[in-house]
Amino acid sequence: MKQTFQQALLFCLFSPWFIGKPQAQTNPWPVLKHYDEQHLLNVALPLGGIGTGTVSLGGRGELRDWEIMNKPGKGFSTLSDGNQAPFFAVYVRPEGKAPMTKALLGPLHPSEYQHYEGRPVNHHGMPRFKTASFDAAYPFGQVNLKDDKLPIQVKIKGFNPLIPGDAAASSIPMAILQYEVQNTGNVPIEVAICGTMRNFIGIDGSKQGKNWKGDLTYTGAKANQNEYRQSPHVRGIYMYSNGVDPQDPAWGTIALTTPEQEGISWRRSSTPNDWENSILDFWDDFSADGALTDKEKLVDDNPMASLAVKKRIPAGGSISFTFYLSWHFPNRLDWNNAWSFGYRGKVIGNHYTNMYKDAWDVVEKETPRLPKLEEKTLAFVQAFLQSDLPEVVKEAALFNLSTLRSQTVFRLPSGHLMGWEGVMNEAGSCYGNCTHVWNYETASAFLYGDLARSMREVELVYGTKDNGKMMNRVSLPLEANFNIDHVAAADGQMGSIMRFYREWQLSGDLEWLKKHWPKVKKAMSYAWIPGGWDANQDGVQEGRQHNTMDVDYFGPNPQMQFWYFGALKASAAMARAMNEPQFAAQCEQIWAKGSKWVDENLFNGEYYEHKITDPKTFQFLNTSDPATEIPTFQLGQGCLVDQLAGQYMAHVCGLGYLAKKENIQTTLRSIMKYNYVEGFNEIFNNMRSYVMDQEAGLIMASWPKGRLKVPFPYFAESMSGFEYCAAVGMLYEGMQEPGLKCIQSIRDRFDGQKRNPFDEPECGHHYARAMASWSAVLALTGFQYSGIGKSLQLSQKEGQFFWSNGYSWGTYRVQKKGDIVELRLSVLHGDLALNKITLEGLLPHEFKKTLMLEEDGQVGIIFKGR
Repeated sequence: MKQTFQQALLFCLFSPWFIGKPQAQTNPWPVLKHYDEQHLLNVALPLGGIGTGTVSLGGRGELRDWEIMNKPGKGFSTLSDGNQAPFFAVYVRPEGKAPMTKALLGPLHPSEYQHYEGRPVNHHGMPRFKTASFDAAYPFGQVNLKDDKLPIQVKIKGFNPLIPGDAAASSIPMAILQYEVQNTGNVPIEVAICGTMRNFIGIDGSKQGKNWKGDLTYTGAKANQNEYRQSPHVRGIYMYSNGVDPQDPAWGTIALTTPEQEGISWRRSSTPNDWENSILDFWDDFSADGALTDKEKLVDDNPMASLAVKKRIPAGGSISFTFYLSWHFPNRLDWNNAWSFGYRGKVIGNHYTNMYKDAWDVVEKETPRLPKLEEKTLAFVQAFLQSDLPEVVKEAALFNLSTLRSQTVFRLPSGHLMGWEGVMNEAGSCYGNCTHVWNYETASAFLYGDLARSMREVELVYGTKDNGKMMNRVSLPLEANFNIDHVAAADGQMGSIMRFYREWQLSGDLEWLKKHWPKVKKAMSYAWIPGGWDANQDGVQEGRQHNTMDVDYFGPNPQMQFWYFGALKASAAMARAMNEPQFAAQCEQIWAKGSKWVDENLFNGEYYEHKITDPKTFQFLNTSDPATEIPTFQLGQGCLVDQLAGQYMAHVCGLGYLAKKENIQTTLRSIMKYNYVEGFNEIFNNMRSYVMDQEAGLIMASWPKGRLKVPFPYFAESMSGFEYCAAVGMLYEGMQEPGLKCIQSIRDRFDGQKRNPFDEPECGHHYARAMASWSAVLALTGFQYSGIGKSLQLSQKEGQFFWSNGYSWGTYRVQKKGDIVELRLSVLHGDLALNKITLEGLLPHEFKKTLMLEEDGQVGIIFKGR
């Protein structure tokens, strides 16, 4: 009997072990990663909500990369005049001494000195703090500023709420900035913090020119207005425009506000900017007494707005100053890309601007909620950081969530989540929710299940034709896809079926499956059309297979085969849920035949190869014959870094092994053997270099048996999303040392000095594929949840860990005492329904009736080993 092997003990919501809701957070923000002064140059932590755009907090306190106006803006500082870019400053007057004023910025980097006109960087002429460092635990960023000339230390704290399972709270168009000032002296001091910025509505960086020196200049502002407002919650400057076209993507509103109630002063404008006089006039005004004198007459089309708060700090005391930057820009265009099939430049709108009337409405609505939202965000980050996971795994998983807040992602007014592959400095990169790129990431599904489901609906409702062909890129507006066509990607389409299965399982929504099953079934069947990927349904894809390498492979190869096998197993499971046993059996039989063939014919004893077919006849080519004409851009006998990508996703989805386990494990060892490079300074690469010099990483492909003359284009590159895929595959197989080595190699490259820790690029910044990093958390915790079966599976590994299923999240702890294994599970957000809990290797505990754990609910179970 099962009970002879284990017992279960439930701790109900009212047991002594349950201690209620967490108290208000009063402790300092958590820190996962510290960046010293030598590693600040490229630190830029995005502040903003999902689909709203961001402004980034730089490692030295600067506000950089202003991307709040519906487009990317790497390096965009709102103005071509660097000394007038937005910034914050501090005024300090110790009792009985002269006042001092400095910009709240750390020191310049040695690379920023040289310039032909003495204007090397923004705020080049501002007095700065002598030392700086940066602490981060995304979405929290903290800049630490010190200066021996000032009797203060300043901590700049920036964040935006990030709460898994609550997309609305995670999609607020604002940056919250807190300036904590500590009086390090022995006398009281007056301190004022001031934010100043031009009203740059209309200027998003897209309207450019060049001055006589050849420098870029930005235009677009016209008759912009600054208005001082106050309400019970906030006070500050509301910025709007009377001259910018209301249909312009850069038209909207901005607000610079504070919740402080006393010591506030402001300016709506400065003087005309002849010979840079406007910044001088501001500086003199603020430096005189830490208070601003308003100017009613607005000069310039982009008048300067300034807001200051002054307080008194006793000796040894510490006081915080809070400011908000909020924005509202409703006119998002469609993909605005040459690949948009005639729909370029049409306004499609933003979901977030439906939630608020303007930038002032944002702070009016959200300011009262911010303490709770900060508390909940802290609860998430602290729960995650307290997990007994390797630090580098936590860093990779958490910091890449910033991609969800970047311009890579936006939401339509309908709420559908849309994504570029990444973003270039000024434009999106590769439009259309690209299926073969978004295949790899898991952050959206396990943190924001509703958003992930919206992407699956885009793929099926708008992107899949009646014959089952799924376009690997969709156009906008979504209805346009009914009248256009695009290529189907063999990996993207099969992966989308797997991801639909994943979203169905996590949500537990059978009605959702019923609604979309006809399209899912057609998408699966599309693999079998005449002349298709597997026309004869033998499980072997002989046909033309467009894929994420941006080329067509001819003939069976592991990359496509494993995505195909995963889709077949997922489809079989969904078919049985839809009471279609015949289709389920068909899928299972095709998978069984194909899996056997692949193990027998593609596995070479070390890894899986690609057997190339003729592009016209689909007959196998004799590639060992020098006279054989081999198609260009193939893999052949190469060892591909993500040849097991489909197996990786199968593990994430709980679909089991797609081929022989021993072959899978041998292949992963071979990827480490042949593809891991200790230093790329010895590697020739004719394409893009994401890894350089002495840096280490996994190369895309190696050829232990000899390279094709013209292999697929990216063979010598190294890209983090693919690396995570292979590394996580290793973790799933218990190969922790090599898996963590690969992840560590990635994160070593994003050290703040060489690259931004919050921006892993591929074809563009903030590349979606890199969010595969979240999968390392799943692999190391053994997490599997089915909302359909209401079953949870976890690893037996001892310690405390974080879990999330896209709708709820919390922590669990595993402790072992002899043959007793105790599990304690808590829900910190959402509800969790459970019929069964399994610890890997032990018989499951099944509840007599469904246990519904609500927020702050907990349960304890004692398992007895065999």
